[in-house]
Amino acid sequence: MIQTEDVIIIGAGPAGLSAALQLKRYGITPLLLEAGEMGGLLRNANQVENYPGFPRGITGSDLVELFKEQAKNASITVTKGKVVNITHDGMLFQVSTEAEHYASRIVVVASGTKPKTFSDLQVPSALEEKVHYEVYSLLHLVGRHLTIVGAGDAAFDYALNLGENNQITILNRGEKIKCLPLLWERAALSPNITYLEKTRLVEISESPDDGIKLNCVSPEGALQLSTDYLIGAIGREAQLDFMPDNCQESYQILENQGMLYQIGDVCNGIYRQTSIAVGQGVLTAMKIYTASCNSIKWLTYLLIPSGSSDICSL
Repeated sequence: MIQTEDVIIIGAGPAGLSAALQLKRYGITPLLLEAGEMGGLLRNANQVENYPGFPRGITGSDLVELFKEQAKNASITVTKGKVVNITHDGMLFQVSTEAEHYASRIVVVASGTKPKTFSDLQVPSALEEKVHYEVYSLLHLVGRHLTIVGAGDAAFDYALNLGENNQITILNRGEKIKCLPLLWERAALSPNITYLEKTRLVEISESPDDGIKLNCVSPEGALQLSTDYLIGAIGREAQLDFMPDNCQESYQILENQGMLYQIGDVCNGIYRQTSIAVGQGVLTAMKIYTASCNSIKWLTYLLIPSGSSDICSL
């Protein structure tokens, strides 16, 4: 028999964790599901400088460690599991992972985003382990050369994060820089970061030194680069593979009824900020608790005979 949870939260990034922490304060223990590790996209961040409480800024990885410590202190357990499907039977959500099946009255989707991949490039199978779209697993590297494709905040933030101990080349297929001016200024000051504009990557192949050979087209003509790792920072999209497109109308009805919530990067488009995600997590937990209290009051009103004590004290 499947145990019914009060609330299931999908994703243990800043939004999901904040919702779990606030629910726990109300005496509600949610089932917090996470396919990878706690922290989400924050694990990639070089410096978080707009999150209150850290006047000198804090690295993304250090902030994640503090999140983990807070979750532990609040006795919040993260259950490992990649959600593959969500359905609603008219009463409960049925949430399936690759290994388990759960049921819940309320689901909070805080699954974040997934990176867009190189759709116009063929990556040889022998090089797949050297092509990345996140950098948290590469932060231990020292003395290597990494090439980043992209010109937005993520590309330059990745470069600053990895450029402390490695040589970095940023390839921008155009000439417009889309990152924050602050990131551009810092990258320009780094002796370890090289920026190439109007340089388009057209082919990836193996190099004799066990690295990657990059064939590019630049204003000067053909350009060949060698690198140890290739990183794509070419955009992100909502991680909603487990929610079929043909059910969007049903999902909208459930959201309107306060049974389904989407919070954090999964629904915020370009406004991917830790502080926004945290605020949405707390707000959603408060909405869930308020709706729960109102339901209890209404049920009590129906069950208590006329003339009984005032239910507003509940």
